[in-house]
Amino acid sequence: MRVQFRLEALCLIGTLLNLGACDGTASHDEDDVHDYPAVEEALLSTTGRKCGTRIPSATETKIVENELSRKLADQGSRGSSSSGPIIVPVAFHVIASGRSKAEGYLSDADVERQLAQLNLAHSGQEKAGGKATRFKFTLASVDRSINARWFAMSPGSLDERVAKKALRKGGPETLNLYTAKPGGGLLGWATFPQDYLQNPFTDGVVILFSSLPGGATVRFSEGDTAVHEVGHWLGLYHTFQGGCSVRGDSVSDTPSELSPASGCPVGRDSCEQGAGGDPIQNFMDYSDDACMFTFSAGQSARMTRSFNGYRGV
Repeated sequence: MRVQFRLEALCLIGTLLNLGACDGTASHDEDDVHDYPAVEEALLSTTGRKCGTRIPSATETKIVENELSRKLADQGSRGSSSSGPIIVPVAFHVIASGRSKAEGYLSDADVERQLAQLNLAHSGQEKAGGKATRFKFTLASVDRSINARWFAMSPGSLDERVAKKALRKGGPETLNLYTAKPGGGLLGWATFPQDYLQNPFTDGVVILFSSLPGGATVRFSEGDTAVHEVGHWLGLYHTFQGGCSVRGDSVSDTPSELSPASGCPVGRDSCEQGAGGDPIQNFMDYSDDACMFTFSAGQSARMTRSFNGYRGV
């Protein structure tokens, strides 16, 4: 019932947005819900937070899970497992259209505040109920570029590829974090760990420069856009991926969610799983920054597995 409801909703939205109608007489299984990327993107764009990270299909998520299991089994056989902190070097790339803060020219203090928020989020100490992960982020370098085309880059664009080709540093273990001003109301996007081997130079995270702590973007100016996008870079999917019918985010302890949250809808329960069932305070939902403060234990474990499997060196 939930799968059919979600499919009908996606079809309706697709029709309204001129993305094509669906044949209401067709039958679909759970995996089919993931095979409407244009409609899914349109659905997500109707909420407050706008993330440009691509939505993996159900087939891809299964392949990734199987591949991760093989990689980690092989690593385990060589005795490479560890329980200590995972140190992630960050190459911070400030892209601007001019030399004022309004044009994206961020200071060292701005960069340091964003790194502090990343570490606070992963420490689990931002608010009561937060969960710690093993990740610690250290600033490896900062560079600044004044380039109007790069500043306005969009996901998958030529400008993005050129900018990243020119600026990217380090290997798969290095977080390349770019600030810019993408169009379409996007707050940011990221690549997944499994993308690195085929496209190493596009690897990284892009965020709206005014989403950093103290920025000018209303509701999204506490630095949690970077936390959200780095979550993707570490292997997490959105909490609402797959809707109510399946564990579409590949994490067992994040409650199912029919659609993205917006604002801070305390008590929202879109999948009828008990009062307050939706994970609106999770960094991988779409809530306002003030409402987001935790990863789940399962997400922490998944980020560790994904990093060790695809980014470990």
